[in-house]
Amino acid sequence: MKATAWKRVGVPFGGTDLTIKIPSQARVLGISSTAPLPGVKAAVEHILNHPIGTPGLRDIIAGKGSPDRLKVALVVSDITRPVPYRGEGGILLPLLRHIDQSGIPPSAIRIIVATGMHRPSTPEERVQMMGKEVVRGYAIEDHDSENPSGLRYVGRTQAGTPVSVNRTFLEADLKICTGLVESHFMAGFSGGRKSLCPGLVDRETVQRFHGPLFLADPRADNLILEGNPCHEEALQIARMVGVDFILNVTVNEKYEITGVYGGDMVAAHQRACEHVRQAISIPIDQPFDIILTHGGYAGLNHYQTAKAACAALEALKEGGTLIIAGCHGDQDPVGSVEYATLLHLLKLQGPDRYVEILKSPSWQFTKDQWEPQMWGKVIKEVGDAGIIYCCPQIPEGDFCRIPGRSGYAFLEGRRPATPEGLVQSMIQKALKAVHEDFDRRYGAEPTVALLRDGPYGIPVRRPGA
Repeated sequence: MKATAWKRVGVPFGGTDLTIKIPSQARVLGISSTAPLPGVKAAVEHILNHPIGTPGLRDIIAGKGSPDRLKVALVVSDITRPVPYRGEGGILLPLLRHIDQSGIPPSAIRIIVATGMHRPSTPEERVQMMGKEVVRGYAIEDHDSENPSGLRYVGRTQAGTPVSVNRTFLEADLKICTGLVESHFMAGFSGGRKSLCPGLVDRETVQRFHGPLFLADPRADNLILEGNPCHEEALQIARMVGVDFILNVTVNEKYEITGVYGGDMVAAHQRACEHVRQAISIPIDQPFDIILTHGGYAGLNHYQTAKAACAALEALKEGGTLIIAGCHGDQDPVGSVEYATLLHLLKLQGPDRYVEILKSPSWQFTKDQWEPQMWGKVIKEVGDAGIIYCCPQIPEGDFCRIPGRSGYAFLEGRRPATPEGLVQSMIQKALKAVHEDFDRRYGAEPTVALLRDGPYGIPVRRPGA
């Protein structure tokens, strides 16, 4: 089939859509659009008064003692999560006003950004996330997993993990966690207990949570909670610390709020997970030879785009080809220095030897070591040559240290001047080359699918597929 006979589809890239031609028989796999809530402010106020599994927030506050003498810790996600906090249409202002109307002054509230082991938030990011009114009116701090003075030891988990937690949160009288519930490629779902672990714990706790043994478990995957070691560890830690109230949301493909879930850390989170599972599962009857996907909002850099790659595996045949479009607006388009170094180690050693290195008693735990291990899962399925990474923000010379093939390798002659034009050309030429190579090898057309929603739509094989 000639490329001129192919159909045009849109592939999200930043705030726009790339126009890509795919074979006419290719599938476009996506989740059904979910309508946004008509009144977010009213929905938040309702769930604060009528939460899931707990008394109303005002009743919880009243049970703590005199409101004007309480210290409040309110946890928010960092910039890597598209949580709709900002403005009158977000969840933060209604929550803060509700607390204020309960008699607690703004000066008694500390907003903690749950960075885990991510970098601190910038002043610009705080405004982008929470809005000027919140940034100007409330004390905000970033969690620091490596600052002993800001941490306090709380005990060990059943798995033997020593746990230290953010001191500001631990010493507060009222502990509230907020966030987004979506699929998560290690913990099953985000939100709920993940605000605490890995959001507010120390480096040593993260070392176990993101350690090679936990991540090697096949149940450490999207949409799985039961038996998932990452979920169970995070839940136990959150219970050790204590959380008085959570306020979590679900969103659609436009990042509009589709559900508000508040109350008990377990019950409210479970209700949100049930909603997400129904909303984002994409049933498939058989895997495909070629999958095209993209990093989505979370794909600020190569590190975060591992989520899209892992989400695609269920829809991809063993030995197939995964083409990824990355729009990396982060200040480090690959990721941290540690991540880039370990990613190169993965490329040199391969996934099995990389994990053996991490398991060695002489290995010193290193920040971000877990994400190359997740990329290793992809390589084990499709091989290094089965990943084609198309990203204009990563300099061409840096791809020698990144697993897979570079989209630059498929370009010939004069290149488009814009990032959009450049990545569009990479994807189109790579898809055409892989399609033709398959046809030459097997005398048949490959099966092709676009994961329209990137990491936010999760393929799920029907029984027997």
